Parts: sequence; structure tokens; C-alpha cells
Amino acid sequence: MLKPEEVTSAIKSEIQKYEKKLKMESVGYVLQVGDGIARVYGLEEVMAGELVQFSDDTMGIALNLETNNVGVVILGSDANIKEGGLVRRTEKIVQVPTGKALLGRIINPLGKPLDNKGPITTKSSRPVECVPPNVLGRQPVKEPLQTGIKAIDSMIPIGRGQRELIIGDRQTGKTAIAIDAIVNQKGQDVYCIYVAIGQKLSSIVQLAKTLEAQGALEYTTIVVASSEDPAPLQYLAPYAGCAMGEEFLYTGKHALVVYDDLSKHAQAYRQLSLLLQRPPGREAYPGDVFYLHSRLLERAAKLHDKLGGGSLTALPIIETQAGDISSYIPTNVISITDGQIYLEGDLFYAGIRPAINVGLSVSRVGGNAQTKAMKQVAGMLRLSLAQHRELAAFAQLSTDLDQSTRDQLTRGDRMVEILKQNVLSPIPLAKQVLIIFAGINGYLDDVKSELVKKFETELLVFIEKNNAAIENEIQTQKVLTEANEKRLREAITAFKKEFVNRMSS
Repeated sequence: MLKPEEVTSAIKSEIQKYEKKLKMESVGYVLQVGDGIARVYGLEEVMAGELVQFSDDTMGIALNLETNNVGVVILGSDANIKEGGLVRRTEKIVQVPTGKALLGRIINPLGKPLDNKGPITTKSSRPVECVPPNVLGRQPVKEPLQTGIKAIDSMIPIGRGQRELIIGDRQTGKTAIAIDAIVNQKGQDVYCIYVAIGQKLSSIVQLAKTLEAQGALEYTTIVVASSEDPAPLQYLAPYAGCAMGEEFLYTGKHALVVYDDLSKHAQAYRQLSLLLQRPPGREAYPGDVFYLHSRLLERAAKLHDKLGGGSLTALPIIETQAGDISSYIPTNVISITDGQIYLEGDLFYAGIRPAINVGLSVSRVGGNAQTKAMKQVAGMLRLSLAQHRELAAFAQLSTDLDQSTRDQLTRGDRMVEILKQNVLSPIPLAKQVLIIFAGINGYLDDVKSELVKKFETELLVFIEKNNAAIENEIQTQKVLTEANEKRLREAITAFKKEFVNRMSS
């Protein structure tokens, strides 16, 4: 039985241990709500970009800090948020989970899974907004990021750490190029993030199935803010995808992030800005719409070796209206990126796919992001194709052409045929070099246009079977030596003789 003094001593010791744990909490009240925006009174100490929590557990971001109230964009449905409802600070800037646990998953911009594969467990997270690496922390872009697309790798090369814009009208194959680039990273130790902004859910499901069928989903994360999601989620999506890629960048790994597409991102931001009553500028976009994309795309970089040498490559996509690349958002993004791949509807419908307009497409990193072997064979390809296009237009007006012009047109036609490529059929570097070498050196000039594809396929099989050493040397050494070039010429000549005999018989 307990003695009274034991009880009192136990109570005394407990009282001595007691500490007052009063916690001050900054709360506010909803003044007005609608269209995904809430005006909140109170929250005096809230930070710009801070996450706040409504009484129904919906989250929001404090975007407008005004004299009398705070403009909060709601990350979800505002159906259960009522005037007078309580709003709490979380004292956290918006963060997303990062790391390898996200690979192979389909998630929303807040890192919540959408693929019914269970919860995502990861210890690391990063803020969605982050200061990009400074000039001294970067190194020049010089390591190629192979897309497996002949036309791009030969004429508009992309390097690790580059920002290359893919621009064109709707339905001209913009997403197809990005998907091919992702599929071609298989076994290259590059982690991919695909950010879908304002797309139909059916398109995203199809895309995920394609990546899974190609074995590319295992190293890819798909971040989805679909057309049915509220504008704040569409606004947040590219930043969230970029933060996930930065986790690899700062740990010395390589990542590729595709923003599909930034036109819809700008529209979502315009909607938010107008609802927050920010003053509209050109085309009703707010004044900081340039900064919206520059602060996103500047985060792509190739880090200095002292900082781990990681890279984050960005492929933003912009949709134009009737081929107008001089409108507001396209010109903004063109001026931020290191080049653009311009896809043209007319070429697409003429059967030239990928429908790349060689004259308007450019890589500002240029040959620095190319292997020596590709530079050797494709050095003058872009120029000669642009000239061929001019000549072809001129030749339609004239009947009698001199022999050299006819020869140039013939070779240009063959090169256009060579650069045609089906979707989801990326070609390794060595094979690209072999077939471009054959075209540039005139081996196809007397082969009929309709037989060029057949010639290409059979030539690559022939060399792989009979002269595998040529291909292996190009693939490993990334250069075309004199001895190897001689063997390659002999191999192509031998194959062509046999091919021509077979076709003529």
C-alpha cells in the first residue's frame, strides 16, 4: 500500500518536471473564395510562396502578400472552403519528394501517387523554387545527349545541361520527339522526368503505356497536372518536375526533364494572375511572365566537376498558332533557351517526319555537343539541306537546269529520305554515322528515292554481319579514323554492287 508521503513526493517531482509548452500559432480567416483563389485576412507573418492549410485540410500557396489580406491559390477543390473558415500557416515553402523512389511512378505536382501502386516512401525532398547554379558553378555543355533521331543528332545536337526548345503547331510531332529522346536514354544512366501540363488524361495514359512497353518507365517519373486539374496545380507542375531532376543534378548524376507544354503553363499563370488582380500586360499575360519561364529553365545546367559534374537537360515544348513563332510566349522562350527544334505542319503532311525545318532550327551549343565521328560526316549537312530546300523551290519555276544543280537536288532528295525516321525507333550513334556517311558521299545518288529506306536497312544489316568491327570502332572511339573510313567505303561499295544487281534483276 502506498504511503501518503510517497504520493506527495511523486506529485512534487512531476510538478518540477512540468514545462509550459505554449505555442503561438498564426491563423487567418477566409474573406472571399472562388475560382481557385482565396482572400485571407490575418496571417501577418506568412512568407511569400508558403504553404497554408485550410480547415478541410486542402493546401494553398500564399502568392500575393497585400496590405490588408493575403491572396492564396488553392491546390485542389475549393468546394468545401467557406467564408470565415480558418487558415493555418505551415511555416514551410512548397516542397516535393525526390529521389529514386519516384522512378516508374505517375504523380501529381505535390508528389502524391496517381497510379495505384501504393504510397511513395522517400526521405529526401526539395523546395519547388530554387536558385539556379551560378556561372562559376557551371561548365560548358560539351557532352552529347543522344536522342537517337538522325536529323537532331546530326544537325541540331543536344548536350547534357542544355535547354533545347521543341516548337511547332499542334499535331506536328513535338511530344513524339521528346518521347524518343526519353526512350533513347535506356542504359545511358540518365533519369527522365516528363511533366504533362494541361493535357487530356487519355493522352497521358497512352504515353505511360508507350513508355512501359519500351522499357523506359523504370527510369522515368511522370508528373501530371491534367486539363481537369485546377490552374494552381498546372502552374506548380514544371517547378515540381524540375526540383525532382535537381536531386539527380546535385548528386552528380544526369537527368532529362521534358515540360509539355509551357504554352499551357503560361495560360494557367495568366489565369491565376488575373484572378489575383495583378495588372495585365501584353495579351493579358502579367508583366513577370518572362521571369516565370526564365527562372525555371535557368535551373538546367552542367555542373562543375568540383560540384559533382551532374547535369540537368531541359526540353521545353511550346505550341504555336498557325506557325507564328514571333508571338509573345514563343519569342520569350526562344530567347531563354540554347536553341530550338522547329517542326512545320507542311513538312509533316508532306510525309517528312520528323518534320524539322532545318532553316529555322538551331542548336546554340552546336558542334560542342557532338561526337567527333558525327561532326566529321555531318559537318555541312545542315547547310546543304537548307540550300536544297531553296533550290527545290526554284526548280519548280524552271524547266532547264544545269547538271550541277540537278545533282545537288538529287543528293538533297536522298538526304531528306535518309533523315526520315519512324517514331519509337531510335538509332545508335554508329549506325547514324554509317548511313549519313553513305548519303553525304554520294553512294545513294543513283538509287531511286523509293528504295533509299530499303537500302539503309539492308546496308546496316550487311555491315553488322560482315564488318562489325567498323561499327564497334565508331561506337567506342567516337571518331572515324582514316583506316576505318577506307574499310567503310569498301563495305558500302561491295553492298551497293550486290544491292543494285538484286534490284535490277
